[in-house]
Amino acid sequence: MAKHFLKDVEVIHNRLMSLFGVVEQMIDKAVRALCEQRVELAIEVIETDHEVNQTEVEIEEECLKILALHQPVATDLRRITTVLKINSDLERIADLGCNIAERAQCMHEHPFFPIPEQLTDMVRQSTMMVRLALDAFVESNVDLAKKVIQLDASVDAYNLSVIEELQTLMRQDSDLVVPALHCFSASRHVERIADHAENIAEDVIYLVDGDIIRHRHDLLTKVQFPWRGEKH
Repeated sequence: MAKHFLKDVEVIHNRLMSLFGVVEQMIDKAVRALCEQRVELAIEVIETDHEVNQTEVEIEEECLKILALHQPVATDLRRITTVLKINSDLERIADLGCNIAERAQCMHEHPFFPIPEQLTDMVRQSTMMVRLALDAFVESNVDLAKKVIQLDASVDAYNLSVIEELQTLMRQDSDLVVPALHCFSASRHVERIADHAENIAEDVIYLVDGDIIRHRHDLLTKVQFPWRGEKH
């Protein structure tokens, strides 16, 4: 039984890793479509969403089969429930990538609209959070997971800065209201991607330590990241 269980867990783990890769590509293409006026990339992102939806359902079904057949407990149970939750977050990130791609298609009609520079920084930070969340899961690394959670505050700050700049543009020129609203929506979607990366990081901490820290980030201890020489 243990041998079959480990084999089944390995299968869903590998499928989840593949889903991570697809979703990460979707985010990258969606953002490039928005910032570089690449409509063809936006179309690719939207077309990929069906594949992500199908994979998400298949992974969930496999997890439910494992729960029914093997009835895991303790750490094994936490691993399966964590995969279920991360699987759901990845599907939502993919949806947000599609939303950004749709906004990119709308922005194509306003090629000279000045997209705030802070949005690029915000995208870079959010993408890094998704990658770090993946690394934290693969390595069962609580410190990396905590780093992801701590980075979310800077993404929120970028979002507020983008909103302020867009409001200024709309007040200065009423012709910019429509593209500014599209850009505002895209910024909000990027901010939500960071939130889902944070959710994944919380799930990693639950997987490793068994602690549910959702809504309780004050319980996080300060950790040191030797490769950067910083304390957080």
